[in-house]
Amino acid sequence: MARGVRDREVFKKQEELDERVVDITRVAKVVKGGRRFNFRVVAVVGDNRGQVGVGVGKARGVPDAIRKAMERARRHMQPIALVQTTIPHEVTGRCGGAKVLLKPAAPGAGVIAGGGVRAVLEAVGVRDVLTKSLGNSNVHNVVQATVDGLMQLRRAEDVARERNVPEVTVMPFWRRGR
Repeated sequence: MARGVRDREVFKKQEELDERVVDITRVAKVVKGGRRFNFRVVAVVGDNRGQVGVGVGKARGVPDAIRKAMERARRHMQPIALVQTTIPHEVTGRCGGAKVLLKPAAPGAGVIAGGGVRAVLEAVGVRDVLTKSLGNSNVHNVVQATVDGLMQLRRAEDVARERNVPEVTVMPFWRRGR
């Protein structure tokens, strides 16, 4: 493959990504001469088709911190198991003191979430979900807890194959009629 073609494909792939800055915080480090201020940025990158990554960047200036966070988020993208526009089953994600409860919702319900949870779910491509943030409200931990919950998701087909049982026995009751 010619280099120009490869570069266009990489650029096209980056162009399709949904990039969101979730949080910008000023942090301080105490040094001999006083306080030294930096900025911490939490960013989410997703392709709206089942992949999402979270990155944190720290720098003296906001633009540099945003660039670092976006690069790290792109580098750490992971596939997520989705069922049409929602998640396959209920799950709780944890990170530090933060807990996030994610529940599947009927088509048309929308993303019932706030802050960092909404940013992660919309970037991954979930359109119908119910959420509740429990415990600590630290934005960084809430975002990581959301990703932890999404990583725990498994499709009914995969679970049925692992257990050597028909798919209907492990499928949620609301999807059995289809």
